[in-house]
Amino acid sequence: MEYRRLGSSGMYVSEISYGNWITHGSQVEEDAAIKCVKAALDSGITTFDTADVYAGTRAEVVLGKALKGVRRESYELFTKVYWPTGTGKNDRGLSRKHIMESVHASLKRLGTDHIDLYQMHRFDFESPLEESLQAFEDLVRQGKVHYIGFSEWNASQIKSALEIQKAHGWTRFVSSQPQYSMLWRVIEKEVVPLSQKEGIGQIVWSPIAQGILTGKYLPGKKPPVGSRATDKKSGAGMISRWMRDDVLEAVQKLKPIADAHDLSMSQLALAWALANPNVSSVIMGASKPSQVKENVKASGVKLDAATLAAIDQALGSIPETDPAKNESPNPRA
Repeated sequence: MEYRRLGSSGMYVSEISYGNWITHGSQVEEDAAIKCVKAALDSGITTFDTADVYAGTRAEVVLGKALKGVRRESYELFTKVYWPTGTGKNDRGLSRKHIMESVHASLKRLGTDHIDLYQMHRFDFESPLEESLQAFEDLVRQGKVHYIGFSEWNASQIKSALEIQKAHGWTRFVSSQPQYSMLWRVIEKEVVPLSQKEGIGQIVWSPIAQGILTGKYLPGKKPPVGSRATDKKSGAGMISRWMRDDVLEAVQKLKPIADAHDLSMSQLALAWALANPNVSSVIMGASKPSQVKENVKASGVKLDAATLAAIDQALGSIPETDPAKNESPNPRA
């Protein structure tokens, strides 16, 4: 495993992070989830990403159990706040009330006294941005949070936050957590250039496009039994947008490229995302330890310019690149 600095911060993260969005507390039973976390630790992964909303807060509980007894200083623990975690009118968003209540609940579920990276899970159009940022600043000053970041913000929203942080002398964002893969490149035109300038590193989710880039989904064929595309609990809705023959045919063209580098399709997809110098880490999920052990082999793989060009040629016009697609939901709309 190789390690990179998270943006301009002094904290290092593993090139491949372990995330439990769809798996823990939902798709995977607790014993299997704990085995996956152990496999991640044994493979050199030190960075673990979760969120209060995952599996209705159960994902944090399972991750906390899996990491119990592991030396706290030996890993980096990330979680997030924004999405509803209850039925109350204040059980959502980035108000000071929800942030403060959520962080304490997350700390309890995770079994720790601090979060290494606390992230605003989406941009909140209802709460004043200054209110949200001040709450995060207070958590940093209290020692409950070490670094702060956001997920799925566009360039304009990032600029607005940085201006407020600069004006008050508050802790600045060091990370962005966007969706990013060979097929979804909406951050490249605006978010990445701004992030590079401002010392913000990308921690990308879904680098294998919900499993499409594994190559296991074939054009004209039914999805494999037990795959994500057939399981409503494990993201079938999200993967459905890629289940088109033109996409699946293009993805199959990547197999000779992977074979030429002695890589699996998944490893190629992870290595492609890591080839972007603004990417600090790619988040990998797993339902069994063997997947962890296989995917970590992408760390340290260097794809040359010719290989990256061959990937672009294979995929043609399939990838989404429109920066307008990088957006948070507006609850008032």
